[in-house]
Amino acid sequence: MATENNLEACAVEKLATILAIGTTNPPKCFYQAEYPDFYFRVTKSEHMTQLKDKFRRIYKYHSFVKARNGLAPSFGVHQDILVKEVPKLDMEAALEAIKEWGQPISKITHLIFCTSSGIDMPSADHKLAKFIGFKHSIQRFMTYNQGCLSRATALRLTKDLAENNAGARVLIVCSENMVMSFQPPSETHLDILIGSTIFSDKAATLIVGANSIVSINKCPLFQIVSASQTSIPESDDIPIMKIREMAMEYYLLRNLPKYVSNNIKQCMVEVFTPFGISKWENLFYVVHPGGVAILNGIEEKLGLNKERLRASRHVLSEYGNMSGPSVIFVLDEMRKMSVLEGKATMGAGLEWGVLFEIGPGLTVETLVLHSFATN
Repeated sequence: MATENNLEACAVEKLATILAIGTTNPPKCFYQAEYPDFYFRVTKSEHMTQLKDKFRRIYKYHSFVKARNGLAPSFGVHQDILVKEVPKLDMEAALEAIKEWGQPISKITHLIFCTSSGIDMPSADHKLAKFIGFKHSIQRFMTYNQGCLSRATALRLTKDLAENNAGARVLIVCSENMVMSFQPPSETHLDILIGSTIFSDKAATLIVGANSIVSINKCPLFQIVSASQTSIPESDDIPIMKIREMAMEYYLLRNLPKYVSNNIKQCMVEVFTPFGISKWENLFYVVHPGGVAILNGIEEKLGLNKERLRASRHVLSEYGNMSGPSVIFVLDEMRKMSVLEGKATMGAGLEWGVLFEIGPGLTVETLVLHSFATN
């Protein structure tokens, strides 16, 4: 029977290891108190006073979000903005991670780019590689329209790349910009208003490699012990994003938090059973901040105290739901919080943890993580 010693064995193998993290935000920010007026003004919808009042109530209900970004009127205009601006924002996050890593740009061997924002060719990965000056032989991978799953999906792919290509150093870039979904309000489709309330623009990057711990970095952050994906049965319409002439449309069903909470424990059992782990309170948690109800449901089903999801709640409060980049902001917040508070490890003082991302399908990505010492 597997025991926690299996985890100790994994820790000394050549597992994919997160070496550096970079994040960035757009320069323009709209606070909740200001955004309804701005939104109805630029969409020329100020005459829809009842809907505007409803939007204010939605904002009040979702008051965990402090700020929002966005602007654009049609699909063509959306695309022109995104194709130009997305690689610029991503470059800032990528350079931040490379600076933290402390190694030459030439040592990056692979680039994985994840986004649902902008679909021109050549795509954003090609443009980013030129902006930064990566070597021409860098191996690029582009993933589109994974939504909130994009970062964990990229980490699953990165784990295979890093562990099966000697000396590989993989830069993962995840960027989402809500320009793609910006559109006038509709009295018959209130999800447009809800999406405008909770979603925001961000970019996040990671550098991942696999070798002996001493050789890859002076201060590694987290090892990726395992990575798996689970599709929740009978949930194909939770949630849905449709690209239409005007923009990307959201369909955010109310029962999403229930589907997540009802299936999250089984996901935990499946990934931790091989290691003999069943005490969920003894793990650190990097959970996609999809909303307060989702976080509350996970806490309840796994029997966790509020401290376990503190990093996720902080990111949700400060930035809202950033789709794919969200979980990396949570990971970054956890390691910074751990250092600031004098914890023994990057995982809030705990050695083993789990990363969850939840996205269209309904699909759950689950990664088992091993945290290194803060010193």
